[in-house]
Amino acid sequence: MVIFAKNLTFYSMISALAITYNEEDNIERYIKSLSFADEIIIVDSYSTDNTEALAKQHNVTFVKRKFDNFSSQKNYAISLAKHDWVTFFDLDEMIPEALAEEIITTVQSNSKEKAFRVKRDFHFMGKRIKYSGFQTDIAVRLFDKNYCKYNGKLVHEAIETSAKIGLLKQHVNHQTYKDFDSYNQKLSLYSKLQAEALYKKNVRPNVYHFLFRPWYRFMHQYFLRLGFLDGKEGFIISYVHAFSVFKRYIQLWTLYRNID
Repeated sequence: MVIFAKNLTFYSMISALAITYNEEDNIERYIKSLSFADEIIIVDSYSTDNTEALAKQHNVTFVKRKFDNFSSQKNYAISLAKHDWVTFFDLDEMIPEALAEEIITTVQSNSKEKAFRVKRDFHFMGKRIKYSGFQTDIAVRLFDKNYCKYNGKLVHEAIETSAKIGLLKQHVNHQTYKDFDSYNQKLSLYSKLQAEALYKKNVRPNVYHFLFRPWYRFMHQYFLRLGFLDGKEGFIISYVHAFSVFKRYIQLWTLYRNID
């Protein structure tokens, strides 16, 4: 259960940013969890569900922009922020009160660090996944926009900065799994964007890509990254991630042959 930040009477100016597409199941919870921020900006990729209507019931800035890739969408959101310090959580991440308080304290502290990573506790099919590669799941979620931007990758974008990066003590709950089809569709989108990135680099798929790369992904995630300790959920995660690697090169192959 998410505990929302309340009774926080003083804090520095913070902009909370998010990008959305068809997030009607998460949008209201997410906005409430960001009540510690001085402004909330939502950049939406023309959702076809009730995301916009639900978001506009709250005090947020809601902007529509056609989605091209994750880095561009997020950097655009940063350009809209009024304040230097911004948070950029995903809609499937749950921000507990303790983390909200730590964010406020960190911004107030005038720290030398200009970006802060947050450890993510990954949940899949109703189970906390402790291994399968997610034991080191960490990402920058708080930063000073004057020192940071997203690195331009179409998918698995990350903050790039020359400033020192710190680590917050509190964790965020990463509830990426809604149902199996939704999770698989998410991985399919990542595969598509990764294929487009490879196509721009003139990478041509071959037997190595189709056979070895998916096999290695499964072996790495399930055995080397101890996915077997997560039980059947660890096997399923390793399998679907390996299959998403296979789909990446299938999609790359279709790009070269102009196949839809």
